[in-house]
Amino acid sequence: MDKQSMYRTLLTIGLHLIVAQAGAQEDMARLIKENFAFADSQYQYMMKQLPPDKMPQSYDEKNKKFIAYQRTWWCTGFYPGSLWYIYEQTGDPVIKNEAERALKVIEPNKTYTGNHDLGFMMYCSFGNAYRITKNGSYKNIIIQSAAALASRYRPRAKVIQSWNTNQYFKGPVIIDNMMNLELLYWTSLNGGDAKYKEIAVTHSNTTLQHHFRPDFSSFHVIDYNMETGDVIRKATWQGAADCSAWSRGQGWGLYGYVMMYRFSKDKRYLDQARKVAGFILNHVNLPKDKIPYWDFDAPYIPHAKRDASAGAVIASALLELGQYTKGAEKEGYVSNAKDMIISLSGEKYKAKVGENGGFLLKHSTGALPSNSEVDVPLIYADYYYLEALKRYKDWYL
Repeated sequence: MDKQSMYRTLLTIGLHLIVAQAGAQEDMARLIKENFAFADSQYQYMMKQLPPDKMPQSYDEKNKKFIAYQRTWWCTGFYPGSLWYIYEQTGDPVIKNEAERALKVIEPNKTYTGNHDLGFMMYCSFGNAYRITKNGSYKNIIIQSAAALASRYRPRAKVIQSWNTNQYFKGPVIIDNMMNLELLYWTSLNGGDAKYKEIAVTHSNTTLQHHFRPDFSSFHVIDYNMETGDVIRKATWQGAADCSAWSRGQGWGLYGYVMMYRFSKDKRYLDQARKVAGFILNHVNLPKDKIPYWDFDAPYIPHAKRDASAGAVIASALLELGQYTKGAEKEGYVSNAKDMIISLSGEKYKAKVGENGGFLLKHSTGALPSNSEVDVPLIYADYYYLEALKRYKDWYL
């Protein structure tokens, strides 16, 4: 082949690649638009099932029972948060009105100190509301909520205590707690007390020290002596075993350290996120469709239950991790997240219109060892799925 022929061949190949890439992006843009329209329809159906004083949690398909909980349940911020994501993309006033109504139901949580979940409850909800509307009253509620969360900080142990002392744990801190730090850090940067940011950083550093194994998987629960900071034991509550890698917990850890890097630009957090992502993406038990089993060490793999919520959390976190990396590394994170989004948007995981209690996704697992919320829709799976769709649209289209 002469040089001129070689150049023509290379040019043709390049043009084909550009066309193929453009086609793939058009497919993703269409998928995202269609799924926000689907979400608008489903959540309008869900509204009709929802008691006025509760927030949706799940749906029991066998007994055709819609499950909703009182405002202090840890998941109550995900419904209004999801509504705001949907409204942002569709502009549907019906969705906005319901989002505003739901915020009023959970607003009293701004002074709730019963657990560490104020980030989930009040930042996923009022944080999105303020970001979209810039309503100052929403910002004030966020700041009050940060004060309530900070009340659970234990300075001698240098952590935020997750649950109260109980028959199983003296001073439990769970990996999920990384997610609630966003409320604290954001508040310090937006008119709140600077100590909240310091608490978030200190908790992150203590978690780095104690929560992770040499392979960068995470324990679920670290039980601390809150007077001395000593670790009493390392355990699980929702995973398969104390030594296992509970899948959603790995997602919480990944997401939490990506988020902490976003705020602090501390490279230790970025490095930790990369290593946790490596554990997840390179694990021998990660299925081909990239939606994890409920635990990476679950018994009965490949027949173990999946956890769509873990897939949604991980996909959203990987898309943000792609914002802070370059080249082949970035492409790997984004490509894997895209695969997860496509899987979740397929027939296996996505509900049909008017079914599934109005929830978007099927096949999530809450706490299998307790036989609680096994292979069901869960409100937080929907929330992080919608967030992943938005992030892909905003950053990669």
